[in-house]
Amino acid sequence: MIKSIIGGAAAAALLWGPASAAPAPHTSPPSRVAAPKAMAMGWVVTPTEAGCRVALDLTGRSGAIMPISLTSDGQLISLRFAKDDLPTRAFLPIRVDRARFSNLMLRAPDGSGELVLSEETEAAMRKGTILDIAWLGDEPLSTPLAGSEQGLADLRICGAQTAAQHRERLAADQAARDHAEADARAKAVNDAQLAAAQAQAAAAEAQRRQVEEVAERQRRADQAEQARLDAEAQQRAYDDERRRAYARQQDDPRQDDGEDDDPRWAPPPPQPQPQPYWPRWRYGRY
Repeated sequence: MIKSIIGGAAAAALLWGPASAAPAPHTSPPSRVAAPKAMAMGWVVTPTEAGCRVALDLTGRSGAIMPISLTSDGQLISLRFAKDDLPTRAFLPIRVDRARFSNLMLRAPDGSGELVLSEETEAAMRKGTILDIAWLGDEPLSTPLAGSEQGLADLRICGAQTAAQHRERLAADQAARDHAEADARAKAVNDAQLAAAQAQAAAAEAQRRQVEEVAERQRRADQAEQARLDAEAQQRAYDDERRRAYARQQDDPRQDDGEDDDPRWAPPPPQPQPQPYWPRWRYGRY
């Protein structure tokens, strides 16, 4: 494809050269004809997001118009154009005042082309009067370069300023994102530490309650054991007392006469006898 583009450009240049070099009929000698003035072109520099651009229109002999633009980020100047089926990379020529300058072309993500102008090409455009591109359309296209020296200087200065501002915005946005990420990380760390502290406090509280429950169960078990031991001791004391009382009863004959000093072994007191019931009619006054 590059060969076909370059070949077409060479053929167009050959066709363009003789036609332009042929003298017009019935003209005066060259010494008496004033050179035609190039049509003045307004170089309107417009800032973009990351640089500046100047819009140009290439025209052909048929009147066809092809818009292009020169862009700059302060370091490079590129010629941007739209064309179908562009290769990813190519080395394409342009002509400034019929002099050929080849430059690297890169295909942009949107399918358009960017021709990165070399320093030699840029210097030629500053001093040149006309720019020709043969491979961009169906016919050779050209545009005058009147005012290009100041226009290219303004384009580079504007591109440098706009690109610097763009870099500052990018740096500020990146700093804001870094600050937000740092805050998010700090918040995440603080939340994790707080959650760990809360979990540790909850674990300590659960362990304290467990210890208290174990201590309460042990206390109740000790109380029950102590109550059991006290009951057993009382029962043993009671049994011992009964045995001692029985032994005293066996050793002392007076125990048979009811002379036991222990009131627990004394016989119950006599119960009162019921009185007979006599009806009222038995009395004499009735």
